[in-house]
Amino acid sequence: MGTDNIVFLEVIEWLEQTGKELVHRIPGKGSGEIKFGAQLTVRESQAAVFFYNGRAFDPFGPGRHTLKTANIPILTKVLSLPWGMTSPLRAEVYFTSMKVFPNLKWGTRDPVAFRDSELGLIRLRAFGMFNVRILQPVLFINSLVGTQGVYTTEEIEEYLSRVIVSRFNDFMGEHIDTIFNLPARYNEFSEDLKKLLQDDFSRFGLGLTDLYINSITPPPDVQKAIDDKSRLGVFDDLNKLIKMKAAMAMETAAQAQGEAGAGMGLGMGFMMPAMFADAFRAGTAPQGQQAVAEESRCPVCKQGIPREARFCPHCGNQIIVFQQCAGCNSNLPADARFCLQCGRPVETKPQSRACSKCGYDNIANAAFCNQCGERIS
Repeated sequence: MGTDNIVFLEVIEWLEQTGKELVHRIPGKGSGEIKFGAQLTVRESQAAVFFYNGRAFDPFGPGRHTLKTANIPILTKVLSLPWGMTSPLRAEVYFTSMKVFPNLKWGTRDPVAFRDSELGLIRLRAFGMFNVRILQPVLFINSLVGTQGVYTTEEIEEYLSRVIVSRFNDFMGEHIDTIFNLPARYNEFSEDLKKLLQDDFSRFGLGLTDLYINSITPPPDVQKAIDDKSRLGVFDDLNKLIKMKAAMAMETAAQAQGEAGAGMGLGMGFMMPAMFADAFRAGTAPQGQQAVAEESRCPVCKQGIPREARFCPHCGNQIIVFQQCAGCNSNLPADARFCLQCGRPVETKPQSRACSKCGYDNIANAAFCNQCGERIS
């Protein structure tokens, strides 16, 4: 057998250039012959995961690692049995970027129907952005990346956007009263929606660090109708004010002696509407936002833990997650077929929920259809 397709690896490292790669596999295709004693360099914002015979082993944190018996006990067992530590290891290395990936976009493709307390049934569009980071490298690779050589933000952005929109539709269906109150509640809705989405992201080993709602708007024809109604309301109030001031000026003129007093009263009466109109042009100043660094904490007991910890020193919870049960969110071993806690079969693909009206496939547990806005029974 020829050796043209075999890659012998002595120095293993990854320098990311685009800023968009979440995972990079070495070698890009097939497996590489990793020599015993090879140097593995993992940078501060990275983690490296070994795969041998399709199975993932413990991830390596930042630093330079020499692949030998002392620091890879689980790989030593694999190597020593058939070859006696003399043959190179045929395996793959997946590098994951642990930094925060900002400015990912989410938004509704089509307007979704909601019931407004003032306007009745209306259709709304919503757009925003979100930031994510990888928290569990092994779980992320096993659940989303698979055997791909490179996995970028473009490949995950569309799917995560659909998850956000689905949860957003459910949330808005329960909390919306009227669109006139929405802009003042963007920050409140963003925080509540972020908490609602944490479980959806953690199933794939991801963390949702930030979520923003940029706009929630009706279609152009509804916007025009709202603008026309607002104009009529302003003019109606202005006419009432002018009539009131004119009446007050006439009363003052009747009490004053001479035309000078009457003219001054009328002039003041007609100047007051212009003075009050300045109140409509008040602006708002943008508020700065400060990024808060998140400390590494155990998801169960919330205590601080070392970055390289595999188990929580306070409660014993397993920190490195290979996969999770879709029913009770319990951590599962890599080769588990049934959940150890609830007995549910391990699902390989996320379940979908079809809309009874339009047939659109929504994510699991969706309460409203992402396509037509109909409540899913």
